[in-house]
Amino acid sequence: MIALYSLVSALLTGLYLFVLVYLIIGWARLKKPKFNGAVSSTKVTVMIAARNEEERIRYTIDDLLAQDYPKHLTEIIMVDDHSTDKTAQIIRSYEDRGIKLLQLNEDKPLNSYKKKAIARAIDLSTGTLMVATDADCRMGPRWLSTIVDYYETNNPVMISSPVAYFEERGLFEYLQTLEFSYLIGIGASFIGNGRASTCNGANFAYRKDVFYEVGGFKGIDDLASGDDELLLQKVAVLYPGRIGFLKSSEAIVYTHAKHTLKEFLQQRRRWASKSTKYKDKKVVALAVCIWLFNLSLLVNGALSFYDTYFFKVFALQFLMKYIFEVAFLLPITNFFKRVKLVGLLLLLSPMHIVYFVYIGLLGNTRKYVWKDRVVR
Repeated sequence: MIALYSLVSALLTGLYLFVLVYLIIGWARLKKPKFNGAVSSTKVTVMIAARNEEERIRYTIDDLLAQDYPKHLTEIIMVDDHSTDKTAQIIRSYEDRGIKLLQLNEDKPLNSYKKKAIARAIDLSTGTLMVATDADCRMGPRWLSTIVDYYETNNPVMISSPVAYFEERGLFEYLQTLEFSYLIGIGASFIGNGRASTCNGANFAYRKDVFYEVGGFKGIDDLASGDDELLLQKVAVLYPGRIGFLKSSEAIVYTHAKHTLKEFLQQRRRWASKSTKYKDKKVVALAVCIWLFNLSLLVNGALSFYDTYFFKVFALQFLMKYIFEVAFLLPITNFFKRVKLVGLLLLLSPMHIVYFVYIGLLGNTRKYVWKDRVVR
């Protein structure tokens, strides 16, 4: 029995290391984009769904208005999702500077208010390229022009761009930044290998006609989350070779880590809830195998107190996991100019094992709180 269990542990470890090698190759395949230097002509609609964001939304709007992309080619639509604070009032104060406010007024409860907000914005938009970000994000002045340059030079139908945490306030948030860089790297690497499967809606662009071509959010609107990854996977079915990742520092969008453990776990459960709707079942199977690998680490770690044999298995698994994850994270954190964070991996790894197993169990079995609403 022990021999069989050891074989299973070895197979799961080998699979995880193979995945990391695959990801390392995918990231390396993503080259710094080259632009043709032509004068841009694409009409762009920037979309933001906002709910109770009075604390930071001014910074986001100011960053959008400071973009160097031509103003006559830029449309900014902000959708207020039933905010109970001053979010709508703040947005309205910018109307004389071209910011358009759309307020949701749904009389029946929805489970996907954000998707509804984005869909409404797209219906009212006049742009060809839809660019989505969040109401608490910051970006540099060349963010939009870099996305459009990439779009016009490479002709993708969908663009995933980098997102990073910043302004951390302690160790917990620095650990989140490292883990989040890992997640962004996974999505980018899959795209680099020609198999788009994950992305982040805080920095996401796609053609308006393609959104309608795939039926918008139809079929994925029963989940509160998934306005990014699930839409990307629908597009990937029709355009598998025309989804790009914009590997440019000028395209990075910045946001904040969660300040409390409760907020962090709620966010990760929301992200995990999307996995049941993934169209590519091979990706789902792979995620299950990685979850089982982490579970085997947890079990071997626990059994170490009863038999030193299991400690040896655990130690070998953990060492290989650590080495390969360092190899994956170094180029990614170098891109974000946060290489020093890799030094925290030795602390993050054991906590991540427990967290990954926990989120895998709860992410698909229970409702969670998002924006003061209980959703699924």
